[in-house]
Amino acid sequence: MAQKRIVVGVAGGIAAYKACSVVRQLTEAGHEVRVIPTESALNFVGAATFEALSGHPVHTGVFQDVPQVPHVRLGKEADLVVVAPATADVLARAVAGRADDLLTATLLTARCPVLFAPAMHTEMWLHPATVENVETLRRRGSVVLEPASGRLTGADTGPGRLPEPEEITTFAELLLARPDALPHDLSGIRVLVSAGGTREQLDPVRFIGNRSSGKQGYAVARVAAQRGAEVTLIAGNTAGLADPAGVEMVHIGSAAQLADAVSKHAPDANVLVMAAAVADFRPAHFATTKIKKGASEPTSVDLVRNDDVLAGAVRSRADGQLPNMQAIVGFAAETGDANGDVLFHARAKLARKGCDLLVVNAVGDGRAFEVDSNDGWLLAADGAESTLEHGSKTLMASRIVDAIAKFLEGRQA
Repeated sequence: MAQKRIVVGVAGGIAAYKACSVVRQLTEAGHEVRVIPTESALNFVGAATFEALSGHPVHTGVFQDVPQVPHVRLGKEADLVVVAPATADVLARAVAGRADDLLTATLLTARCPVLFAPAMHTEMWLHPATVENVETLRRRGSVVLEPASGRLTGADTGPGRLPEPEEITTFAELLLARPDALPHDLSGIRVLVSAGGTREQLDPVRFIGNRSSGKQGYAVARVAAQRGAEVTLIAGNTAGLADPAGVEMVHIGSAAQLADAVSKHAPDANVLVMAAAVADFRPAHFATTKIKKGASEPTSVDLVRNDDVLAGAVRSRADGQLPNMQAIVGFAAETGDANGDVLFHARAKLARKGCDLLVVNAVGDGRAFEVDSNDGWLLAADGAESTLEHGSKTLMASRIVDAIAKFLEGRQA
């Protein structure tokens, strides 16, 4: 992405130290970053730190560097404003249209996307005043992220923790690529996502698996949650990916465990997104001790077929067992062969599975698996087909969630 001008606002909360990582990641991505802390933020992180990380002077008030008119210029010139952490006080002052320091003045003059990453105690996040302020900011077009749950100041835990810097910068990059990528349009929708590869145990040491990293499924869950959905993510092997903020996590290992988790959570869901790479087969026998080399070593491994979780969900909906389910989305990682190209096999899979939408990825040669970017096609049961252009997996996830939202809107019309 070409260099963009980003303002990072830092409010006075203990999570201000994490803003240092946000600034570093954005500058290392090639962007020009200006940091605007509040006076209270400097009690946690000094101006010199932000100046060293950004390469620009740091001011808090409107009467500093007056000839450059920073309280107007910085907001007008910015391509994106990120406020991390955004305390309850900053959210309230932004709603009120205050301009009593450089940060709030910049927020008033900004005509670019504005991303707030809240961080505060649970009681403050859930207070009716904060709830109303967040709703107001979203209604005005700002993006207010759902906070993570976890350890807060002291011994307290709960929702209100600042999302990890990597998640904040991921959404920042998404808004730079697509300013309209995060409308808060899925409130009240329950989305169940599966992600990652399954592992089918051969003995206590070995397993049969696949190359799926889980990044695309995690991106779908992350985007859907920030668009207002209640998201449950069933995660297989995901190579240590951080849990997305605002998402309920269910960790599984095998295809059978994934099937059980889907059966448990699907009846409450409105949307099922099966992004997991589910093993088609598992060893017929599990050795309770490690299989060793020698005279008794096996010459072959017998396999049995796993249940098709996606097809099973489609059947359950047809049988009336999933009364809330409005959309089922499948994923297909395909290669061409002598019988046909990727889309030929994908169209056949869509017809065979019976899902509403199918995301298709061509794999091989460093594509789709274990990388941060992706592309492909989106096929619909009604015959519609569209191209998913190459970009980050988060960008692709935003387009997939767009398609889901449009499908749901069509169902309600």
